[in-house]
Amino acid sequence: MHPAPSQVITEIRPDRGWLDLDLGAVWRYRELLGVLVMRDLQVLYKQALLGAGWAILQPVFAVIIFSIIFGYIVKMPSEGVPYPLFAFAGVLPWTYFAEAVRRSGTGLVTDAELVRKVYFPRLIMPLANVISPLVDFCIAFVVLLVLMAFYGIAPSWKILVIPPLMVVAALLALSIGLWLGPINVRFRDIKHTLPFLIQIWMYASPIVYPLSIVPREWQAIYALNPMVGVIEGFRWAVFDRGEPNFTALAMSGAIIVLLLAGGLVFFRRMERTFADVI
Repeated sequence: MHPAPSQVITEIRPDRGWLDLDLGAVWRYRELLGVLVMRDLQVLYKQALLGAGWAILQPVFAVIIFSIIFGYIVKMPSEGVPYPLFAFAGVLPWTYFAEAVRRSGTGLVTDAELVRKVYFPRLIMPLANVISPLVDFCIAFVVLLVLMAFYGIAPSWKILVIPPLMVVAALLALSIGLWLGPINVRFRDIKHTLPFLIQIWMYASPIVYPLSIVPREWQAIYALNPMVGVIEGFRWAVFDRGEPNFTALAMSGAIIVLLLAGGLVFFRRMERTFADVI
């Protein structure tokens, strides 16, 4: 007689309190996470005329517009860096962050059929939505390096700080997605208001202007925007000019920890109603 094939048993149980986040389930379903990331990339580039070129065109056109308006017409200071490079180094992390927030905030509704019919830790969905835009970031970052070579600026060893900074941006996007995703399940207004909020947030971040033009007495309040520390740190790592704003980075880290912890609890509590409401 042949032994019976081994079976994988999945136990679905109620929560055991507010802090029962069941993060171990995400690790057990890590292969599904990879599948969802690859699916997002295939859907994005499948039957696209330019394919991965869209990852380059979006930040490049933004930089061209910003360079004409803010660099040439307004004469915005750029801290000794050619303005196209200065703007590119701000647009690059921001474009990733904005896209990750958009996807993670609306992903549950976009994949409503998957949520209704298949069991898996729902936390995997915003995680996949935050990871997949990193491919676009890496493609566009190569363009930034080429542009730096054109202007005769060589990166230093500080460029190694960029991966940790992008982890900070990813965690911020994830924490926001954990709040917006469940809210979007109940109130579909989120998909309409999110682009508007992201646009306002962009101009409240030092993308087209340096942090130095913000009055010193307002900089502590301005640094409550977690992307301030990320963007300023990114420019410091790329161009090796000045010193990183450790105050902004510390405030960014503290705010992200609070948002992420609260978002995990909120997402977990709302998760039980997703399939019924969506």
